[in-house]
Amino acid sequence: MSNENTSAKTMSSRIAYSFGAFGHDMFYGMLSTYFMMFVTGHLFSHNSPAEAAKLVSAIGVIIMVLRIVELLIDPYIGNTIDKTNTKWGHFKPWVVGGGIISAVAIMILFTDLGGLTYKNPLLYLIVFAILYITMDIFYSFNDVAFWSMVPAIAFDSEERDKVATFARVGSTVGGQLVGVIVMPIVLYFSLSANGGTGDSRGWFAFAAIVAIIAAVTSVGVGIFTHEKQNELRENKENTSFGQVLGVLFHNDQLMAIALTYLFYTTGVTLLNSLGLYYFTYILGKAAMYTTFAAINGVIGFFTVMFFPALAKKFSRRKVFITSVSIMLLAVIIYAFAGKSVAVATTAGCSSPYHNH
Repeated sequence: MSNENTSAKTMSSRIAYSFGAFGHDMFYGMLSTYFMMFVTGHLFSHNSPAEAAKLVSAIGVIIMVLRIVELLIDPYIGNTIDKTNTKWGHFKPWVVGGGIISAVAIMILFTDLGGLTYKNPLLYLIVFAILYITMDIFYSFNDVAFWSMVPAIAFDSEERDKVATFARVGSTVGGQLVGVIVMPIVLYFSLSANGGTGDSRGWFAFAAIVAIIAAVTSVGVGIFTHEKQNELRENKENTSFGQVLGVLFHNDQLMAIALTYLFYTTGVTLLNSLGLYYFTYILGKAAMYTTFAAINGVIGFFTVMFFPALAKKFSRRKVFITSVSIMLLAVIIYAFAGKSVAVATTAGCSSPYHNH
C-alpha cells in the first residue's frame, strides 16, 4: 500500500507539474506575443491617431525600462526564493502566489482602466507602469520558482528526467495552443469583428481565460506536487547582480554563450511576435492565424518529443546547428512571402516557433 501511495504521489506530481508548465507557457505566450497586439491595435482606439501613436511609444519605452529594472532584481528574486522556508516548501508559495497575482494584474492591463486612456492619459501611463512592474516581478517569482522545483520534487536522476519530460510536453502544448485559440476567442467575445481583428472586449476575454488557466494550474502545482528536502538546493550565500556580472566578464566562454542567447532570444521573440501582425496587416486574414498556429503546434509537439532521440544520435551541437540553419532559411522565405498565405505558413512553420 505504501508503494502504491508513493507511486500515486509521484504520478500526481508529474501531471500537476506538466499542467503547471502548460498554464505557465500559455501566460508567457500571451504576454510576450499578444499583449502588444492589443496595445497597438485596440487599447487607444478612443484616442486620436496622433495621440494613440505617442501613447503606444510611451508604453514601449515603459516596458523596456521596467524589463531592465526587473533584470537588475532577478538575482534577489532567486535569493528570496531560496531563503523561503515554509511548511509548503521553498517554491510552492511563490509559484502559487506569483501565479495568482500576475494573472490578476495582466487581466487589468488588458483594459483601458475605465476609460483612463483617453480621460487622463498621463495618469493611465503611471498606473500602467505600477501594474506592469507588479505583474512582471510576480511573474518572475513564479517563473524562477516553478523551473527550480524539478530537483525538489524529483531528486533521483531518472525521475527528474521524467518530470522534465512531462514539463516540456505541457510547456510546448501550452505555448502553441495560446496561438491557436487567440483569434477564435477574441472574435467570439467581440461586439464588433472590426475587420477580423476583434475589439477590446474580445481581447479582454482572451486575457481573462488564459490568466485564469495560468492561475488555476499554478494552484494545482501547489496542491499536487510534493517537495522533498534537498541539500543541493540549500542557499549558502547571497548573489548580487554585481557578482553575476563579475562571473560573466571573467569567463569568456560564459560571456559568449550569454550574448549568443541574448541575440537568439531577441530574434526569436521578434519573429514570434511578427506572426499575428503579418496575418492581420499584410495578409488581411487574421482568422487564418489559427490554422498557422495549429500547424506550428503539431510540429512543435513532435520536435520536442523527438529531440532527446535526435540529440542522442547526432549530438546536441549538430541538432542545434541544423535547427538554426533551417530557421534562417525560413526567415529568408518569410521575407519574400508577400501576400501568399501558403508561403507565409510554410516559412513560419519552419521558423523559431518550435526550435527549442
